[in-house]
Amino acid sequence: MKFKTSQTLLENSHSPSFVCPSCELKKNFSSVVVSRGNPFANLMIIGEAPGAMEEKLGQPFVGRSGKLLDKLLNHVGIDSQNDVYFCNVIKSRPPKNRRPTRKEIEVNLPWLTEQIYLIDPHLLILVGATAVQSVLGNKNPISRIRGTWQNWEGRLVMPLFHPSYLLRNPSKQLGAPLSLTLSDLFKVSNKLSKFKEHSDDGSRSEIKSG
Repeated sequence: MKFKTSQTLLENSHSPSFVCPSCELKKNFSSVVVSRGNPFANLMIIGEAPGAMEEKLGQPFVGRSGKLLDKLLNHVGIDSQNDVYFCNVIKSRPPKNRRPTRKEIEVNLPWLTEQIYLIDPHLLILVGATAVQSVLGNKNPISRIRGTWQNWEGRLVMPLFHPSYLLRNPSKQLGAPLSLTLSDLFKVSNKLSKFKEHSDDGSRSEIKSG
């Protein structure tokens, strides 16, 4: 019953007339942006909130940052169209692209949690500080925890620099943010490959550790 309820919510949420059932702050927001990608993917990527292009097109990670992230994923062998499910902590663009408030995150978090349970990915990528703090409750700087496997309810989680940060720091030198992010994504790609190799036995336990 829970799956059917969640599935209905996820499907109906793409309707233009949909209003987030938990969003008591909807007066502060514009249109709802739920997801893009493969709902059967083993990898879920979670960002902060939609931007202007995401709001316009109704999908997350489709602006300049999203295009860069797609490029990096494809570079490490992750098909951004078929291997990933993209979403955000906040489902609507905050006014003036400001950072979401704690109250807004609290209101939207149950919806995100339900998305994770429904999609049931093996791996999560948390893009940027807001996603990391919202999901993991970890307030350490991204520069300190990126590239290290974290855990959320039995799922491996990889924190990443936000691609907007990479756009502001485009150096390709070894040790620069772009280089470090590619290294982190290669770790994710390798872990996904191991999951695929073990998919026949349906077990995650052999490859849970980082």
